[in-house]
Amino acid sequence: MSDADKPSVLFVCVHNAGRSQMAAAFLTHFAGDRVEVRSAGSLPASHVNPIAVAAMAELGIDIATATPRVLTAEAVQASDYIIIMGCGDACPVFPGKTYLDWSLGDPAGQDLDAVRPIRDEIRQQVQALIAEIDAART
Repeated sequence: MSDADKPSVLFVCVHNAGRSQMAAAFLTHFAGDRVEVRSAGSLPASHVNPIAVAAMAELGIDIATATPRVLTAEAVQASDYIIIMGCGDACPVFPGKTYLDWSLGDPAGQDLDAVRPIRDEIRQQVQALIAEIDAART
């Protein structure tokens, strides 16, 4: 499969420090190189939320070296699926893209016990997204 044929997904939240980082890591973990994965934030933080790092580490997924990135129109334009997680109207809209709004709790300021259910919901959403992407390609 060429890179041009590979579907691409962009996960967007405000700080690109929790939800979008966990979602990107899950998609990479479950889909491997079948999907191009991006994440970004409308107001990116300086680092990934350490509680999100700890929650993912419990599942053997390391996001400690991930870096929050700023949301750009180019990243949106280059993606087939744009998954919005609480960034409001900050995400530019382009025709022909699939936009999904995942209503998820925000792990910012939460302890590990509160972040685990958010992480688990993200995992379920990502697995459903993979099934949707696979179904669209057949």
